[in-house]
Amino acid sequence: MIDKPSVLFVCVHNAGRSQMAAGFLAHLAGDRIEVRSAGSAPAYRVNPAAVAAMAELGIDISTASPKILTVDAVQASDVVITMGCGDTCPVFPGKSNRDWVLDDPAGKGVDAVRPIRDQIRTRVEDLITELLPVEAS
Repeated sequence: MIDKPSVLFVCVHNAGRSQMAAGFLAHLAGDRIEVRSAGSAPAYRVNPAAVAAMAELGIDISTASPKILTVDAVQASDVVITMGCGDTCPVFPGKSNRDWVLDDPAGKGVDAVRPIRDQIRTRVEDLITELLPVEAS
């Protein structure tokens, strides 16, 4: 069992899906899981519609900034979750690699981002249950 699991969320621009996922995981798991996010071609800033959609749930990702995907970040993570980056995301043996197929929120308004946000929340909740199983007392 991993003492403190680490998760890396990756999408191309690191401006929407991966930032929302990282925001949910940090909010819901606290310091029990190490959270990273990155992109193969990071945008200049986080998608304002993603920021607004998360703010509706009391989660502030407005200070997050897109980061470049590095080999070090992948190697330092136990679970690597890609979100629609195709061939641009590296896969390393020994890591738990997963691909979450989600619509890209780029260029969409808050109304269109909400369902994507909600899908991400459900997947993050399931991930937390998997990585932090409840111990019987």
